[in-house]
Amino acid sequence: MARLYTKKRIRDMCVKMLNERPLNKITVKDIVTACDINRNTFYYHYPDIYAILSEIFQSELQTAIDEYNDTLSWEEGFLVAAKFAMVNRRAVYHVYNSMQREELENYIFSVAGNVMYRYVERESESKGIQASTKDKKLIAYFYQCALTEMVLHWIGSGMKEDPNVIIRRIGELFDGHITLSLKKSGKLDF
Repeated sequence: MARLYTKKRIRDMCVKMLNERPLNKITVKDIVTACDINRNTFYYHYPDIYAILSEIFQSELQTAIDEYNDTLSWEEGFLVAAKFAMVNRRAVYHVYNSMQREELENYIFSVAGNVMYRYVERESESKGIQASTKDKKLIAYFYQCALTEMVLHWIGSGMKEDPNVIIRRIGELFDGHITLSLKKSGKLDF
């Protein structure tokens, strides 16, 4: 129990610091001092600060997967997953502008993939469309890539626009295209 408490404290402090300053300005010493723990305790839980980031993004991904359910639209599911980024905009921006940007990109890509594949599956089932698994994966992958790049562009431009507005607008643009793509499944030769 104390171990989980200490890990949570370290993670929370890392996020707090990321909301205040860039990743390259945060040291293990800063974290252990703020948490009032010794370096050995830190290293017992994490090999370095990057491991904390990895764990944070993995944890947020799992939360997004757990909270996403079949009653949500893909837009609502994506916004549930983006909750961490909306609450911690500066932290996300600092990670985006760091050497650890790949962790953030992988997180966004995974969230987008999970949300889009589940949506494509549900759309196929609810409309009674017999699409091949290969085509469903391809359709989901296309939208996964598009969403990932749009979110990364949004972060890179300083996250000024309201993500709710952006995601809803993307949803309007996607509307009907996924279903149409599913209906054409197996009818096109590559």
